[in-house]
Amino acid sequence: MPYSAEHKKKQQARIVESARILFNRHGYQNVTIDMVMAEAGLTRGGFYNHFKNKEALFNAAISSFLMGRGAQWRSEAGVDPSNLSRESARQMIDAYLSTKHLGDLDGQCPMIALPSDVARASPEVQRSFQELLTAMVFLFETSLDADDKQGRQQALSLAALCVGGMVLARTMPDSALTEEIRAAAHATATQLTQTGSSRASFDK
Repeated sequence: MPYSAEHKKKQQARIVESARILFNRHGYQNVTIDMVMAEAGLTRGGFYNHFKNKEALFNAAISSFLMGRGAQWRSEAGVDPSNLSRESARQMIDAYLSTKHLGDLDGQCPMIALPSDVARASPEVQRSFQELLTAMVFLFETSLDADDKQGRQQALSLAALCVGGMVLARTMPDSALTEEIRAAAHATATQLTQTGSSRASFDK
């Protein structure tokens, strides 16, 4: 008896989430299809019912973050995408540049965990990665009280501080420098949000 479409959808979601976690832990090259399917509690033979190859799975794992673990992360941070303000930007910065996020390897944003792997990946994977960055920039840009050009520059700077600061902190050994990098990026990003105040919405 064939499985229902809903069952197949749930299986695919399990595979994608398992892959996302394993890619975060080990990097793209060190993860095999067998590892992913074992993590998902499924047999290897079922993999090709869902994905053409590992690269397609990599693309799906990155794409899934924004409305999957990323949406959960934003909710936990108190960020309401339908009612954005400078406070929303600060909440995003506080959560993204936190010691909790730095230590949460399984839940970490792919922009922190996988930039080197993505740089060597297919254009499709790179576009999915860019969509994550675009969403972060949009969140910051929508939250800021500034003219279009200034707001865009501030939003890009904030995204660069958040992602770049955490990438550097993640690659350092567990040392005082790790915390200095994270704290410095957090302090500078927070300063960028402290002029003026406004409220904005994705609905505009």
